[in-house]
Amino acid sequence: MLDLYPSRVKENPSITKRKDPVIHNSTSQDGPLNKNDLDFYEENGYLLFPNLFSSEEVEVLQNELKRNMDENKASNEPHIVREAKSDQVRSVFDVHNNDEFFNRLSSHERIVNIAQQLLGSQVYINQSRINLKPGFKGNGFYWHSDFETWHMEDGMPNMRAVSCSIILTDNYHYNGPLLLIPGSHHYYVQCIGETPENHFEQSLKMQNIGVPDNDSINWLLEKGGRIDSATGPAGSVLFFESNTMHGSNSNISPLPRSNAFFVFNSIENKLVEPFANIAPRPEFLANRTNIKPIEPKSFDLTKKAFALS
Repeated sequence: MLDLYPSRVKENPSITKRKDPVIHNSTSQDGPLNKNDLDFYEENGYLLFPNLFSSEEVEVLQNELKRNMDENKASNEPHIVREAKSDQVRSVFDVHNNDEFFNRLSSHERIVNIAQQLLGSQVYINQSRINLKPGFKGNGFYWHSDFETWHMEDGMPNMRAVSCSIILTDNYHYNGPLLLIPGSHHYYVQCIGETPENHFEQSLKMQNIGVPDNDSINWLLEKGGRIDSATGPAGSVLFFESNTMHGSNSNISPLPRSNAFFVFNSIENKLVEPFANIAPRPEFLANRTNIKPIEPKSFDLTKKAFALS
């Protein structure tokens, strides 16, 4: 397959305009987003919806977060990623396959309908995870485009995916919220460095390959004019485009920051062989098998049938 977005070069990385649309043949008639929402996403590469889930639903979400953490805190399974300098859990991957509650949550029409409208097709979960930043010791994530990694290491052909981040604990400007450079999704930034085999074993804890150089970040910031911070109360939901440049600071506040991520990929954008000419990353990082479109479901998260703890 033709590589539209080469990266991992030896030197002199370039910045090129994206070759895929941002909104994929959708209008305000095709889902819950109105024209202003679609225009904002087109321009900035993200949408933040405060309180998309109610306070009653947030209580259930937080209980399920605690249950999941309790079940996994002693696990040595590869989908449980710990901090590089401690035994603290950093991320729990593949929650839509390994956890009944989060599996159901990933199909909720409140989020799936938005993803379908943005991507102009039915969708499936390419990756899911819970990210944790405990108070005082939660480490950050350096600037990166998810698409660059998904393209090079997983074989995602085109920019036709969107990340849905459900805020599980209040995100303030001081406890390590997601930072985004608006408009950066319009440009593809090449990264320097050859991709080693099994790079994910190190990159999930601290990424050094697949991160942009300082000059490229500065150029994107000059184009975008600002850095936005995705802050909001628990129950808010952030959607951001696969190529939006983002990162986050470490959390040195006393307050934890936890988010559930569901990466929705177009059913028309299934993974091929990685463009970095390496073996594909494990299934818990990039779903390749048993791919089928999600059927959006309407259900009450507060009902005991779905509160499994």
